[in-house]
Amino acid sequence: MNRKQFIESQGATCRNWTWSWSFVNEKAKLIIFGAWDLHTKGNISMIFCEDWESNGGKKSVGYKQSREHIRLIEEEGYQLQTFPIIYSDEHKDEQGNGPAKIKGFIPELTRKTLKRVGNSWYASDDAQGNLIPEEVETPEQYIEGAAKTISINAYERNSKARTKCIEHYGYKCVVCSFDFEKFYGPVGSNYIHVHHIVSLSDIKKEYALDPIKDLVPVCPNCHAIIHRTRPVLTVEQLKKHLND
Repeated sequence: MNRKQFIESQGATCRNWTWSWSFVNEKAKLIIFGAWDLHTKGNISMIFCEDWESNGGKKSVGYKQSREHIRLIEEEGYQLQTFPIIYSDEHKDEQGNGPAKIKGFIPELTRKTLKRVGNSWYASDDAQGNLIPEEVETPEQYIEGAAKTISINAYERNSKARTKCIEHYGYKCVVCSFDFEKFYGPVGSNYIHVHHIVSLSDIKKEYALDPIKDLVPVCPNCHAIIHRTRPVLTVEQLKKHLND
């Protein structure tokens, strides 16, 4: 199945099959964007940027259409879905100018939400993003701490425990009350770090985790300060420090 066949199988179309990276199904009120691997990090992909209007002085053929598709999502309530596309710089010159080329694609659609940051628009599934070592990451008893060898010792994290913690406390930092969505808008929604009250590296064994008693949501700044000392600061110590 080629890209055109895949898009048409979703009831969508475009103005130019060679240069388009976004497509519309008017009947279903659906917009489909190809998400370049070059512009994807974790669960967030930049799918449109005003800087893409021209490349090396040449107008982008698909730009105007994709800008209209962004408007349909923002103003007309169209649903956004994306599929991964693999970038090739085969058509670029030595200065990096020239149109992008699709090396390949994955015929899988994922429902996304649209977030704007400055002159760029991002597709996000609102799943948890990148984690730092003290955060929880990948059964209902939330067993944690099983050591596994990479080049250094690491300790297994449990994503379900993180979810339960946030369901209880919310996305606001328990130390300084910082709220990413309130400060940054939609791009900050559903983002927070999760802190182990007792560090897994101190426990050094498997144990049954209580996601309410053993975990708390904290912003990255507070999380970094908590772990800046040895032993680490407690949440209450840092809160008292801020209040003083």
